Amino acid sequence: MTTFDRLRLVRDMVRIRCAEETLADLYRDEQLMRTPTHFSIGQEATAVGVCAATRRTDVVYSAHRSHAPYLAKGGDLPALVAELYGKATGCAGGRGGSVHLVDHAAGFGGSAAILGGMIPVAVGAAWAFAMEGAPRVALTFFGDGASEEGVFHESLNFAALQRLPVVFVCENNRYSIASPLSARQPAGSSIWQRALGHGMAASRIDGNDVFAVHEAARAAVESARAGHGPHLLELDTYRWREHVGPNWDEDGAYRTHAEVASWIERCPIRTAADALRAEDAAIDARIDAWRAECAEEVARAVDSARAGAFPDVTDLLSGAYEPQPLAAPTRRNRTDA
Repeated sequence: MTTFDRLRLVRDMVRIRCAEETLADLYRDEQLMRTPTHFSIGQEATAVGVCAATRRTDVVYSAHRSHAPYLAKGGDLPALVAELYGKATGCAGGRGGSVHLVDHAAGFGGSAAILGGMIPVAVGAAWAFAMEGAPRVALTFFGDGASEEGVFHESLNFAALQRLPVVFVCENNRYSIASPLSARQPAGSSIWQRALGHGMAASRIDGNDVFAVHEAARAAVESARAGHGPHLLELDTYRWREHVGPNWDEDGAYRTHAEVASWIERCPIRTAADALRAEDAAIDARIDAWRAECAEEVARAVDSARAGAFPDVTDLLSGAYEPQPLAAPTRRNRTDA
């Protein structure tokens, strides 16, 4: 990977961090975004490192923590902001909110709040790619909690059986809402090893090292594209904010300030900057410039969203499934049988 490529990964993380921190503050202070929000602040390396390894024609699906994968895959920032404000110019027409983002042009197939719900959708997309003989890969992001759902194992089993071009991306941030891994999974077990039990390739990566994530994702995606079957990536990371919402929640019932602070010290942006400093002495100045540039970009998107119109009530059912009435059965003669 060239220095230019490595800088681009850092810039993408800075952009996502800046966008989410701005939106989190506005969400808290304005009270105008009437949608549950799950921020990825602190987890930017997973989405950026993985999505940078994909092609435009590859399709990404995400769970409820969807902003970072959406933007990393090339989703439209103004459309994301408008969606959070519930406006018609949102990427889901203002109907889906934070957890239901979509941008087919960018290769973001969609996100959903149902735990583990998009895992089989990605497998279905990969099955379609395989049947069509298309050189495309499906990827699905989910948390460690989703690995405890039955559909996780069903999906891995089917993907391995059919050798489908799908990459499972587990963002292991150690908590399912407020329940730690130790309360949910047996000691000594790991998510990536469960994938090995299904006969597929799997690996565990430092999810706060964007360069390591990218290299692992690139290998997994290209292996799947070449017809070698699915791959699971378990990426160790950590969310800084509360499970849902814009606030901090350390010193609460389930994690301490010291724990959160220890992970902030492992900030993926800082880690990447430190790794690049020897080859680019201007990296800190670059990051400051990117932050300023992103702040202006987000401000424009927010102004546009605030000024936008809400969806028209006459379009309430647009895009919804509308069953057609069954035709009346016709009488047939015996000779018609």
